[in-house]
Amino acid sequence: MLTYSFAEGAELRLLEHHHADELFALIGHNRSYLRRWLPEGDVQKSLDDCKAVIKSSLEQLAGNHGFTLGIWWEGHLAGIIGAANIDKENRSAMLGYWLGENFQGRGLMTGACRTVVDYLFSELKLQRVEIRCATNNPKSCAVPKRLGFSKEGVLRQAQAFDDRFLDLEVYSLLAGEWNRMTE
Repeated sequence: MLTYSFAEGAELRLLEHHHADELFALIGHNRSYLRRWLPEGDVQKSLDDCKAVIKSSLEQLAGNHGFTLGIWWEGHLAGIIGAANIDKENRSAMLGYWLGENFQGRGLMTGACRTVVDYLFSELKLQRVEIRCATNNPKSCAVPKRLGFSKEGVLRQAQAFDDRFLDLEVYSLLAGEWNRMTE
C-alpha cells in the first residue's frame, strides 16, 4: 500500500523522506492542538525530529513491523495513520492516528481507518486490530466505534503524559467481524 484514494480528494500515501517539510509545517500549525492529546516527546519540535520519525517508520516498514501513511486532503497533508506492532505470529496490529484540527469533520479519519483496517485484514491476513485512545479524547474514541470495533475496557494510567498518566480505552476488531460487516 503506497498510495490509495479512499474518497474524492482524499488519499493515503506512504510517508517518505521528502514529506518531512510538509509534516513539520502541519505539526507547527497544530502544535497546541496536538499537545492536548500527545505527550511532549511525541510532538516533533524540529525538522530533524520529523526526518527521524519518517526514517524510523520506513525502517519499521522494511522490517515488516508496521507502516506510517500520510492522510492527504485535496493535495495537503492533513494527518497521519499508522499500523504498529504488527505481530505475524499472533496476526495482530495496533492502529494509531491523528488529524490536523482544520481537517476534522470531513470523515477523513474514519475513511482512512476503514481503508487501513481493510488492508490489514484482506492483504496482511491479520486476525485482530486494536486501537487505543485517551479516555478524554472523544473524537478519537468515536472512530473505532463508527467502524464497529468493540470496547474491551480501560487501561488505567497506561500512557505517560508529561507529568501524569492517561487512561486509555481499548477497542478491537476481529477479521471475522470485519468480513461480516463488509460483505
